[in-house]
Amino acid sequence: MKKWLAVLLVTVIGVSLMAGILEEIKARGYIVMGTEATFPPFEFRNEKNEVVGFDIDIGKKIAEALGVELRIVDMPFDSLIPSLITKKIDIAIAAMTITEERKKSVNFSDPYFKAGQVIVVRRGAPAIKTLEELKGKKVAVQQGTTGDLIVSEIEGVKISRFARFTDAFLELMNGRVDAVVLDFAPARAYVAMYPQLVITSDVLSEEEYGIAVRKEDTDLLEFINSVLRNMKKSPYDLLVEKWFSE
Repeated sequence: MKKWLAVLLVTVIGVSLMAGILEEIKARGYIVMGTEATFPPFEFRNEKNEVVGFDIDIGKKIAEALGVELRIVDMPFDSLIPSLITKKIDIAIAAMTITEERKKSVNFSDPYFKAGQVIVVRRGAPAIKTLEELKGKKVAVQQGTTGDLIVSEIEGVKISRFARFTDAFLELMNGRVDAVVLDFAPARAYVAMYPQLVITSDVLSEEEYGIAVRKEDTDLLEFINSVLRNMKKSPYDLLVEKWFSE
């Protein structure tokens, strides 16, 4: 009797392990997406304090395809990967650049957006057009982002790091730093709201955004890639037009 019970238990555990995170998400009825909602047009809060944006719409498409509810957790950008690893969230969609360093901790979906860094200064201040020209300057960045990584490699730069890029821009507007380095799309959105700021460089890097998942969640990764492939057949283009048109 005990032998058969042991065999049954092993079988149940084996089936459970094979089921993977997808079945767990479907059983609980929701998927938890981590993001950092101060990065328009990818993720930000609207006038109703709702988290909206390009990445949020992608998250909704994934949840819809799974037949579950999307639950969003807004947190500091540099907390996303630790929260993913400790299973506080299921996926991270936050305009996150795919890098070799991050791939040591998590897996990424197929790239869903091409981006690059730019330099923003106060209007009327000397234009800073290249990364080389940042030497000897005070520069604000959002902690843990690609802008932070790029500026950190430049000698002679005094870096001020902030949890939110809006605080980096506030530092710039108050004259406490000379420039902010960040992704082009949110830089353009912010400059449009605050004409005292201006983008003075071309796009300085080429990078791709991906959706981060835990290393072991291969079934979820495959599912997300299938959703992205289907979206790019037409709904994806509609989202690009919605969030990035002039």
